[in-house]
Amino acid sequence: MSANVEIYTWSSCPFCIRAKALLEKKQVNYQEYAIDGDDVEREKMAVRANGRRSLPQIFINDQHIGGCDELHGLEAQGKLDQLLAV
Repeated sequence: MSANVEIYTWSSCPFCIRAKALLEKKQVNYQEYAIDGDDVEREKMAVRANGRRSLPQIFINDQHIGGCDELHGLEAQGKLDQLLAV
């Protein structure tokens, strides 16, 4: 079984593209929610993300990770694989 990874994105967002590239490099399956221009979905995301409205917002097993920088920070610290292991 693999971790449940969800990522809220905007299609032209360079940080979203970079975060997805890391997940793909690690061969992680993820559920993407492209919320381009959808204020209702962005508000739902913000509620889940403790008020954060920037993109991407990433969740692993319903735990809010943060954005692209936080995802890459976890990778640099060697902690991302632990979160992805189930």
